[in-house]
This record gives sequence, structure tokens and C-alpha cells, in this order.
Amino acid sequence: MSLELSDVERIAQLAQLEASETQIKKTAEQLNNILDMVEQLRSVDTTGIEPLAHPISAFRDDVALRLRDDAITEENHRTEYQACAPAVENGLYLVPKVIE
Repeated sequence: MSLELSDVERIAQLAQLEASETQIKKTAEQLNNILDMVEQLRSVDTTGIEPLAHPISAFRDDVALRLRDDAITEENHRTEYQACAPAVENGLYLVPKVIE
């Protein structure tokens, strides 16, 4: 699959991006390189290969993921943050009704 310049122009238009002709050409080339790489990956036969939980597990079985301790590292600053609010009730910001 390959993208034409018109495809890239359309994508830029949909994304509401302003791009010059040289930028569109360069982007088309880069996107086509990415699509070529995806096609190469798709062509590889992966039947019978299980996904890895961690890339190193292909080489070592004793690998365990290092996880951080699940500890509270911040304090509750709600009252400080709401001190400057014009109206607060039960920890919630009160705003005027906009829609009737």
C-alpha cells in the first residue's frame, strides 16, 4: 500500500493542517516508508510464536518486572486549592447555571 500526494493532502486537510508542497512530499515519503516497514513485518511468518511479556524473557527465564511500591506520595491539597474559589460546597466547586 502506498499513499499518493493527494492522499496526504486530504489527510492534512482533515487534520486542519497547513502544509506546503515540499512538506506534503516529504510527509508522503515518510508515511510510505512506514507503510513499507509494516508490510515487511506482516510478511514474517509468526505461527507458533508466543508473545513475550518482556523482551528479555526471550533470553532469560528468571526476569521479573521491577514494579514500584504502591505508596501514597502526595497529600490532599483540596482545601488549599479551593480557598480562592468563589463558591465551594462539600469539596465541590459551585458554578452558576448556564443552561436553562
